[in-house]
Amino acid sequence: MSESTPIPAARVVLISGGSRGLGLDLVRGALDGGAKVATFARTITPELEQLAAERPDDVHIGSVDATDEKAVRTFIKEAAEHLGPIDSLINNAAIGQDSLHVHTSPERIADIIGTNLTAPLLLTRAFLRHAMAKVGRGRIIMVTSICAQRGYSGLVAYSATKGGLDSAMRALAREMHGRFLVNSIAPGFFASEMSSVLGTEQLSTITRRTPTGRLVEPANVTPLVKSLLFDDTNLNGQVIVVDGGGGI
Repeated sequence: MSESTPIPAARVVLISGGSRGLGLDLVRGALDGGAKVATFARTITPELEQLAAERPDDVHIGSVDATDEKAVRTFIKEAAEHLGPIDSLINNAAIGQDSLHVHTSPERIADIIGTNLTAPLLLTRAFLRHAMAKVGRGRIIMVTSICAQRGYSGLVAYSATKGGLDSAMRALAREMHGRFLVNSIAPGFFASEMSSVLGTEQLSTITRRTPTGRLVEPANVTPLVKSLLFDDTNLNGQVIVVDGGGGI
């Protein structure tokens, strides 16, 4: 396949953190687009178990800690045996932060960096070693955050990891020379378990400052991810912000 040949629609998509919230919506969106999906999370929710039971030929799930490199590699191997060669990756798994930097312990900072930056980089490496050998072309999407673009109190380490992932995405897009299109989706704040650590007052302030007057929902993000996965796009090395215009 020549480098000028359009990348085909994703056939098998690997999604980290697909058990709830945006991750679960991304799993459903990829399935709706016609892909098979392999997804893992630390805890498998009943919703994800039901989805796998309803579509056993199209979904492969596993209880895997994203920071466990060996377990992640094993999951990729088993998923490929079940679903076929994996050609696309969505790096979605992450943990939040709820403390001022001066009050955040070194252990907590290391945990945030390990989960939100190191683990996605290692997952991307493992995916590419598989996909470059088995498929040769595909898509990679980093789910990052508006925090990488703008500062918010109490999210220093979290913001650093998301900014690092955006930077890694740009460099990887060049390394892949178009064989794999690599982009980031940077959502604003969700009305979710992770963003709830900001507190009602801070979330209300963010909502008031957003031109659309509302926080982001998974339904605002998933269609863009589907486009990056399935459309014949020339987007590469880009950060696509979905925050209701909060940066205006």
